[in-house]
Amino acid sequence: MTAAAIELQRAIFARLTSDLALTALLGEVRVYDHTPANVTFPYFTFGRTTGFDWSTSTEDGSEHLFTVHAWSKEMGKSETLSMLDGVKAALHDADLELEGHKLVNLRREFEEVRYDEDLAIYHGILRFRAVTEPIG
Repeated sequence: MTAAAIELQRAIFARLTSDLALTALLGEVRVYDHTPANVTFPYFTFGRTTGFDWSTSTEDGSEHLFTVHAWSKEMGKSETLSMLDGVKAALHDADLELEGHKLVNLRREFEEVRYDEDLAIYHGILRFRAVTEPIG
């Protein structure tokens, strides 16, 4: 069985890259685990992923905290905030299919937008919490 964290990231990638609202906003949704050289803006990256045992006395389970980062070169926060809103709409309370696992819930926990003066880009961060259970 594939690890729940891997299946969760696969499902999130598929959801974000096929989301019509994000595509309408950005023209093309670019999501990377590792950012390529000379990347085209705007884009998203997967950030930190942390897993915890969430088992009970009768059932196995895992808690996953993960971040999605938005990167924009547009002046002002508007594009970055719109990107974060699009990700929230696509993922918050989403019913994603995971191979070998059941997604119990998926919730947004935190978001932040800041300007990086050294890079001259806006950086948005969304943190989500997901709970999964193995199937079978």
